[in-house]
Amino acid sequence: MYTEDNITRSKEICKNYLIFLDNHIDDVIAGRKMEFLEINEIASELAISHTHLTDVVKLEMGNHPCYFYDLKIIDRAKEMLVHSQLPIAKIAAALTYDPSNFSKFFKKWTGVTPGHFRQNFLES
Repeated sequence: MYTEDNITRSKEICKNYLIFLDNHIDDVIAGRKMEFLEINEIASELAISHTHLTDVVKLEMGNHPCYFYDLKIIDRAKEMLVHSQLPIAKIAAALTYDPSNFSKFFKKWTGVTPGHFRQNFLES
């Protein structure tokens, strides 16, 4: 059973997770980290178990931690597509994807390819 302390701690875990993701994605894009961490590695960095992180994020936020991880990567990809002149292949590489897999990942989340996303933004 959740007490008020548990609810507060749960919200704190979710907040810390999302902040960690933002910082970690920044580190990967800037080249300070060479690859994205797995969820279990992130949990370890947050000093909690993988299972606890997963359970808390699902309970508090309604989805698995991977959902929010992917969503933040997509949001950063959108920013890079809109606010930079970098070729899509370079954006894919900065996000540790090969261009083909990046396009598939991006389209799965947005319904359009990165190229179409950029073009639609420029035309609007």
